[in-house]
Amino acid sequence: MSGLTVLLLLAGLALLIGGAELVVRGAAALARRLGISSLVIGLTVVAFGTSSPELVVSIMSAMGGQPDLAVGNVVGSNIFNVLFILGLSAIITPLVVARQLVRLDVPIMLATSLVLPVLAWNGSIGRLEGLLLAGGVVVYTVIQVRLGRASAMDEPGDAPANVMTGGFPGQVAMVAAGLVMLVMGSRWLVNGAVAVARAVGLSELIIGLTIVAAGTSLPEVAASVVAALRGERDMAVGNVVGSNIFNLLAVLGLTAIVAPTGVAVSDAALRFDIPVMIAVALACLPVFFTGFVIARWEGALFLLYYLAYALFLVLDAQDHDAAQVFGRFMLAFALPLTVVTLVVTAGQAWRRRRVKPE
Repeated sequence: MSGLTVLLLLAGLALLIGGAELVVRGAAALARRLGISSLVIGLTVVAFGTSSPELVVSIMSAMGGQPDLAVGNVVGSNIFNVLFILGLSAIITPLVVARQLVRLDVPIMLATSLVLPVLAWNGSIGRLEGLLLAGGVVVYTVIQVRLGRASAMDEPGDAPANVMTGGFPGQVAMVAAGLVMLVMGSRWLVNGAVAVARAVGLSELIIGLTIVAAGTSLPEVAASVVAALRGERDMAVGNVVGSNIFNLLAVLGLTAIVAPTGVAVSDAALRFDIPVMIAVALACLPVFFTGFVIARWEGALFLLYYLAYALFLVLDAQDHDAAQVFGRFMLAFALPLTVVTLVVTAGQAWRRRRVKPE
């Protein structure tokens, strides 16, 4: 692997992060100008903006004949978002969860996760299925805008504020400049990632699930961690949930529409990575429901699972004998046991809430 490849990767990541920052800041200011509430900004504007790298990378990968990279990027990013970002943010400070997330957004995230293997059962996601997914994100956005306008009436503090200077033209220019940086950064990142994969003998799927997925999720990391540190814990959780929904509906949907032959989904992703993504989404419901707070121990559990998942990917890429045993243990024992434990904990919290109403 040459120094030029490393430079290409670093420059691509830098442009992706800088471009996403410009898009998010500009779009957030425009959203506030329109009177949308802070929670909805986290679920839509911030979430969609920080997911822009995943969108550009997946589309360019699919059009370049690398569909495993496109699918691996989306699935890996969703796993990374919940386990790593929420885990790290909750360790920094316990995260408050809005009731809307438990009642609406997390169930939507889980439902869209369950739809993916159904659409990909034949090994690919075609253009018609892509249109269905893309239409779903339009419906979801309309619902969020209506909820945001309704809640904004009760939050006068979230009305247009001096979030940014420069007025409307400056905010639009900031968004446009950010999009250009995203396109350039994604091209460099994909080229560098493919070069790295070939140099070390990793498959495109593994590169998509690890380097590209984590790299394109860095904007989500920054947004959620900074939000947690500044006390905007609602925003930190909303960013992750909204990003995952956007990845599944918009990123995969638009990628399937523009790709010449749709998006192929490998057997490896169907057997392991997509089930892990579904289990992670399912675990969010009991975690979020217990007191509507993500405690530090729950964040540590999430982070531990991501490290275990990353370890499996490394073992599998090296054809290690322990990879298959470790993967079966995760799917058949560790993940189900954790979900059952969290469901029982949530059930106990629900019973206590009924006995002693708030």
